[in-house]
Amino acid sequence: MSNPKDNKDEYVKKQTVLVVGIIAFILGFMGGTVFTLYKTPTDATVQAPETHQHDMNKQDMQMEIAAKILKLEKWTSEKPDDTTAWIELGNSYFDSGKHEKAVEAYKKALEINPDNAEVLTDMGVMYRRTGKPAEAVKAFDKAIAVDPRAEIARFNKGIVLMHDLNDVESAIKAWEELVEINPVAVTPSGQSVEKLIQNFKKTE
Repeated sequence: MSNPKDNKDEYVKKQTVLVVGIIAFILGFMGGTVFTLYKTPTDATVQAPETHQHDMNKQDMQMEIAAKILKLEKWTSEKPDDTTAWIELGNSYFDSGKHEKAVEAYKKALEINPDNAEVLTDMGVMYRRTGKPAEAVKAFDKAIAVDPRAEIARFNKGIVLMHDLNDVESAIKAWEELVEINPVAVTPSGQSVEKLIQNFKKTE
């Protein structure tokens, strides 16, 4: 098996999508799933003529990710100290919707290198998707402690506090701290974080 480190070009990091435009981060992360914790619209436009081809492409992607997971699982069992492999395995689980397994893989990576803000941020997202918002906030806080300029962690923290824990005051504070770091920070939809803060303050 090839070393997972040799495949890093095929892995598009997810951590840099959420605050797209904050510092010109544009990563089409994680197989097309924008790393946003922002609420997404529930309606969708169905394009019937493209459905079959889309489904085929999606199936191909799923098979590719499944094959990659098998290789990485084998590799990490043989090379348990390979941080990069654990991170890639976590990312692959992330992409395939195996949220709890992603958390476990990220934990393995953090046992080797606890000061990885990007992994801590991704783990926070996975905690949120497994229904553990309080753990998600803890992971984001750890990411911020490691890297005070961890803008994505700060934005995500606000989203979880706002939408999952109903703590509007703390959410606004998290976003205000983000704006202190980057006054031109924007949400994935292109709205300025400053404007987002003002909108929520009006509804308090």
